[in-house]
Amino acid sequence: MTTRIPLQEGLYTWPSDSPRLIASKCTGCGEVTFPGQNSCPACTGTSTEELLLSRRGSLWTWTVQHFPPPTPPYTGERAEFAPFGVGYIELPEGIRVESRLTVNEPDRLEIGMEMELVVEHFRDDDDGNELMTFAFKPVDG
Repeated sequence: MTTRIPLQEGLYTWPSDSPRLIASKCTGCGEVTFPGQNSCPACTGTSTEELLLSRRGSLWTWTVQHFPPPTPPYTGERAEFAPFGVGYIELPEGIRVESRLTVNEPDRLEIGMEMELVVEHFRDDDDGNELMTFAFKPVDG
């Protein structure tokens, strides 16, 4: 039986039908950081609390990655590489999150469009587990 596991623990709630990114919020100055951290990059405070980010935001900017990233961090087969969309999603909490996009066709992406968080298959590991990662998809309609 195939097991689905997060590509990296602690980035998003899993398993979940309504996944949320896990950020941190500084209890001193209010700075929101993703991925979550134990200290604040804005004021250097050491008191933070976990914050679940909104599932929807707007596409702030985007591009299509047409070549494999360097290894590491890229771990896939170079011959099997497929272009993918990547962009920044502006969330209501006042943070922009860099993310894979579920589409890579320029005619389907527009700055300002509404996007929604999903969890999708990234690749299989050596044990046959499905490694899952977060991405944002355009909201239909």
